[in-house]
Amino acid sequence: MAGDISQERPYDEIDLTTRAFWALSAAEREERFAVLRERRPISWQRPVRRPMFPHLPDPGYWAVVCYDDIVEVSRTPEVFGSGEGVQLQTVPPEFNEESQSFIAMDHPRHTKLRKLVSSAFTPRQVQRLEDRINANAATIVEDLAVLGSGTDFVAHCSGRLPAQTIADMIGIPEQERDQVVHHANATAQSGDPAFRAGRDPFEIILEAQTYFQNTAIAMAEQRRREPADDLMTRLAQAEVDGDRLTDLEIGAFFVLLSIAGNDTTRQTTSHTLKALTDFPEQRAWLMEDFEGRIGRAVEEFIRWASPVMTFRRTALADTELHGQKIAAGEKVVMFYPSGNRDPKVFADPGRFDLARDPNPHVGFGGGGPHFCLGAQVAKTQLRAIFRELLHRLPDIRAGEPDYLTGSAIFHGVKSMPCTFTAAGS
Repeated sequence: MAGDISQERPYDEIDLTTRAFWALSAAEREERFAVLRERRPISWQRPVRRPMFPHLPDPGYWAVVCYDDIVEVSRTPEVFGSGEGVQLQTVPPEFNEESQSFIAMDHPRHTKLRKLVSSAFTPRQVQRLEDRINANAATIVEDLAVLGSGTDFVAHCSGRLPAQTIADMIGIPEQERDQVVHHANATAQSGDPAFRAGRDPFEIILEAQTYFQNTAIAMAEQRRREPADDLMTRLAQAEVDGDRLTDLEIGAFFVLLSIAGNDTTRQTTSHTLKALTDFPEQRAWLMEDFEGRIGRAVEEFIRWASPVMTFRRTALADTELHGQKIAAGEKVVMFYPSGNRDPKVFADPGRFDLARDPNPHVGFGGGGPHFCLGAQVAKTQLRAIFRELLHRLPDIRAGEPDYLTGSAIFHGVKSMPCTFTAAGS
């Protein structure tokens, strides 16, 4: 039914699907979001032009750009489901199964799997991890200082801490860590023409998924024989109501953690250093009482960066959202950067305001059962890295970023030089 109805429906004149749209700057995209929020808060959009699976029918999707609508979609999983996938384009069930873990599942399976992996993200476990995060952050900034002014901040700082945190959490062997980072970055950048250099994006993604699956299964088998104090051991041993994770489920979660856990914190760190450079008065405010203000500041870091830009749901029944009728089976895509700039919720949303309070951003999703499981770990990392950066290198500044283009998922910075005065200079 969704396909028949959509054939008669015109696509919106503001096209949010093209590579050209995602090659625009964040400010240029926001200009278009602002028009849609004001005039067409729920708009019908074209499907992806060159999908990974062209044989699958895909009439298009509804774009959700207002904060309150994003929250409603997020918090009504009985109406807007995740089981068909969270990407803009239509993909086969087995692709979701192997790459998106429980974020592409509905109750009761989502509930079961989330319970099985959530033991690694309790406040107690995050507290245990915090000492290691702080130590890694100190080492990373010390290394950056030695490398000197002009160093690529992404390669030598923002990209290192989340990768090390994931490796420490899951117990990735030292000899595998560079490969994990390589394949995570490749997946996130597969849509960028400069990165893929003529390769098929799906080929890059499939290669990465195969690597993650094989690595995770081998690690799980080893942990069953030789348990250790890490997340992989808990995943291999976890049991809820007599159920255990299968090797495929462990592999899919490893894919999710390695990609999402790496890119969200990495991108937020990069965007934040650029913002602190562009708005020096905000840096000065933070440094007047760093420990007392960093908690509130981190929330603005995340709102400003909006590192994950889109997530999709699928209508499970005929419904209505913001006055627009939506048919069962139609895709609904939430645009988080637009929600985080909604002036009905955020006063002066274009201002980087570290004192913003309240700050109910949707940087980790709009709530509900799919709210980001790793939110507290991400915040811990952001506090740690900026504590070190702003005290150890107090005049560090960002140069012009080279932004990731072609991705509707990650608000990415591929590289960005940084300048600072080294200690003793």
